[in-house]
Amino acid sequence: MTFKRARVAGLAAAATVVALSLAACTGGANAADPTASKDIASAADVKAAGGMDALIAAAKKEGTLNIIATPGDWANYQEIFDGFTKKYGITINPSQDSASSQEEIDAAKKLKGQDTAPDTFDIGSSVALANTEYFAPYKPTGWDDIPADEKESTGLWKVGYYGVMAVGYDANKIKSAPKSLDDLLGSEYKGAVALNGNPTQAAAAAGAVAFADLQAGGTLDDLTPGIDWFAKLKKAGNWNAADGKPNTIASGETPVLLDWSFNQKGYTTSDTIKGGGVNWKYTVLPGTAYVGYYNQAINKDAPHPAAARLWEEYLYSDAAQNAWLKGGAYPARVDAMEKAGTLNKADFPGKLDKTAVMTDKQATDAGTLLNAKWANAVG
Repeated sequence: MTFKRARVAGLAAAATVVALSLAACTGGANAADPTASKDIASAADVKAAGGMDALIAAAKKEGTLNIIATPGDWANYQEIFDGFTKKYGITINPSQDSASSQEEIDAAKKLKGQDTAPDTFDIGSSVALANTEYFAPYKPTGWDDIPADEKESTGLWKVGYYGVMAVGYDANKIKSAPKSLDDLLGSEYKGAVALNGNPTQAAAAAGAVAFADLQAGGTLDDLTPGIDWFAKLKKAGNWNAADGKPNTIASGETPVLLDWSFNQKGYTTSDTIKGGGVNWKYTVLPGTAYVGYYNQAINKDAPHPAAARLWEEYLYSDAAQNAWLKGGAYPARVDAMEKAGTLNKADFPGKLDKTAVMTDKQATDAGTLLNAKWANAVG
């Protein structure tokens, strides 16, 4: 089974495990000068690039950064785009905002040697681990702040940020925030509790089942307790089979939604949702949190290798890490920044008790199990 990562109009649906074309042209005014970045294309850190001043100069000479699958309304990326461009004067060329992680890799293969190839990747863990041959090693400033289990030792990939499964709700209808997942089995939630997609297809929804499994005392090796919990939700009359999106939230069709924290944050500021008279709030429940990592990597054949490395330097700066935090995501450097006093506390929901994320094998097994049991559980 394949979990799909869909970035949907206005707001994004997320996935930790993904599987999944770009029309290309060659040439263009912003084509990279292959001689200008000859050494930088193999630089594995800023020192090897000649220092920050040299890296900035080379990136400005290239003038362009090609990104893929990173829409501005995803985890507050627009603030990061604006900050990078304002600071360095480099044009960001986005493409394929709704692309999956695998489609990012496919684009790099298809466009290799062309000026329109992606320079960098924002990619789920499973696809990152399976495609390291397409990445260039690079350790940005702040590398030591990234936990050891959230990076590849040579810098081929490193976690940039992660989402946490959270419970969102219309505070006009749900008067008090749930304090546990089992609260959603109560009478206040009749016909209210929905998912962002179908767990057999969408990783945001599959993540909700994994979250329920952990909250029920299960492990990610076997999501049966999570599926059983949703069967209980159905029996209680609280299951809502609608696909939770901004329009269904705005219409009141899905007043409670399990989804990633950065999607929930986006819902709180959505004009569509506010226009429907909805007061959207969300909460991260105590206990083991189910998280989805998004990794940063540089295309080893990046047409703008200096800009790609400067982009990573910016992504791991306090400014960009705090921008992700503002967007409802947890940045990779969160613990070190909190200790250093550089974390924006106003946007920080607090430390997580404990986190869990699926391995590739667990995700594959979960897909098989969901295909076999999900429809009967809630059908």
